[in-house]
Amino acid sequence: MMKRTALTLLLVAMASTAQAACYADYKAKRDNPLKLHYGVIELSDDACDNRKAARRQISDRLEANGWSLLKVQSIFDATGLEERKESAGKFFLRY
Repeated sequence: MMKRTALTLLLVAMASTAQAACYADYKAKRDNPLKLHYGVIELSDDACDNRKAARRQISDRLEANGWSLLKVQSIFDATGLEERKESAGKFFLRY
């Protein structure tokens, strides 16, 4: 019984870790006329620990909406969301 409980707890912990969301803040631009914005975006799990994959994912989403990625500022977990919300404004979790 004890082994089964420990195994169940381990599986629950692993599942919650795998489900942990990650986010990135970035800077983007649009030409003609020039527009700049700072935003926050949620990333898929495979991009959380891979800056190159994160950059590709952000760039693809932005380009689909007419924006070009300039820079990925940082990649962070949910604890960093609230402090970036005001700065990102309408680009907070938009893409």
